[in-house]
Amino acid sequence: MTETTLQQDLAEMSSAEDFLLYFGIDFDPKVVEVSRLHILQRFHDYLQKGEAHDRAGYIQCLQQAYQDFVDSDPLTEKVFQVFHRQAAARETRIPLSDIGRRS
Repeated sequence: MTETTLQQDLAEMSSAEDFLLYFGIDFDPKVVEVSRLHILQRFHDYLQKGEAHDRAGYIQCLQQAYQDFVDSDPLTEKVFQVFHRQAAARETRIPLSDIGRRS
């Protein structure tokens, strides 16, 4: 399989299941149902780091992305920026004495 064929095949896929099946990775449908977008984003993140140079590299990146969500969950992994903003908002503290006081 050439790099061009691999890229063409990847361009036609639209779901986490498509990618997992294409690369022959065994998966639990329940994990994918809950974390499909997170798995795909993490896969993309691993690819962006330059960790995949051939088909075996793509398999390794996707396997790791999937495994991240077998071992953990989307809230813990914080793949998307919205989770980082939510965590920062929870860390903001306002002293009780400042509540109700006007500037």
